[in-house]
Amino acid sequence: MKGRWTKYLLSGLVIAILAGCSSRPTDRGQQYKDGRLDNALEYVNEPNATGKPVNARDYADQVLEVRSASSSLYNRNTSTYKAIEQWVRSGADTRTLSQHGLSAYQMEGADNFGNVQFTGYYTPVVQARYTPQGEFQYPLYRMPPKPRGGRLPDRAAIYSGALSSRYAVAYTNSLMDNFMMEVQGSGYVDYGDGRPLMFFGYGGKNGHAYRSIGKVLIDRGEVARQDMSMQAIRNWADAHSAAEVRELLEQNPSFVFFKPEPFAPVRGAAGVPLVAKASVASDRSLIPTGTSLLAEVPELDNKGKFTGKYHLRLMVALDVGGAIKGQHFDMYQGIGPDAGHAAGFYNHYGRVWVLKSTQSSAPMMTSYQTNTLSGGSQLVPAEGAKNPFSD
Repeated sequence: MKGRWTKYLLSGLVIAILAGCSSRPTDRGQQYKDGRLDNALEYVNEPNATGKPVNARDYADQVLEVRSASSSLYNRNTSTYKAIEQWVRSGADTRTLSQHGLSAYQMEGADNFGNVQFTGYYTPVVQARYTPQGEFQYPLYRMPPKPRGGRLPDRAAIYSGALSSRYAVAYTNSLMDNFMMEVQGSGYVDYGDGRPLMFFGYGGKNGHAYRSIGKVLIDRGEVARQDMSMQAIRNWADAHSAAEVRELLEQNPSFVFFKPEPFAPVRGAAGVPLVAKASVASDRSLIPTGTSLLAEVPELDNKGKFTGKYHLRLMVALDVGGAIKGQHFDMYQGIGPDAGHAAGFYNHYGRVWVLKSTQSSAPMMTSYQTNTLSGGSQLVPAEGAKNPFSD
């Protein structure tokens, strides 16, 4: 009898283990090889990663952009930047970080097993005209004055003509292109007259709450949750009528306005020009602006599928995003359709280590607790924990 119960117990354990494994898919780069991490940023003697950063030159260029654009930001992080430079010059072996005065803090990831979410964003280039003509009928607007004590019209009202045409700064040939440019927060406009592209920087919002159209499509059963990406939204739009696309976009009442800036480079929220795949948007409450990261990024094929391979990248946190919270980074992919193609597929997981010079006066936090409010996750310092980057 005892043997029978032992057999049942062992069978139950096997089933439980198999069930646990099956609930952890690996098609988006989940790795699960570092064991459980109990701190948002946990000190490790050396990163459990192989290979060398593939973008050392791009990282160096990004640091130069920080130095040129913001001396204060550069000075706050200069000891780390210089230590990483020396580490790279010596061969960039992850086992030698401490020999160059660098400490590595692994991020716990969205699941406490080190799996940090990576999405992608880019700078679109849209075709437009100065006035409505032919297929160019969809306006991009500059920020109008807000009415006293009230909000600007929502997206549906704006699409129906609630704003004066004097606030229109361009007319494009695609409502979806306009929306994607809003999602990215900026873009370049080609007026088709041979002049240099005009940069349209972020100019403000209408004050209405943001609602994800991706979630709308999932809830409607139009796109499977596991297949959701910017590219999936694009594909859905290509297969539906203009009226159906407009109806979907109107589910998000929030609307973004732009500010035309001639000859301007792409800048993040820190005001620093961005280098493709060497800069990310982060949650500032956890990863402040200017922070250097060593990231093991999943490699995707041309169809957005995980290849089973990773590559190491050095990156700097220089931007923010409304949806970028906690253990999540938005990796800047660059300018134009190829960058958009890559960004549209990214919703995968890799590992990330925050690199910090041991000479820095900023202490490092190793413990955070998660506080869930109104269905959302908000990172707040655990009792007694210090801000990792404060002086």
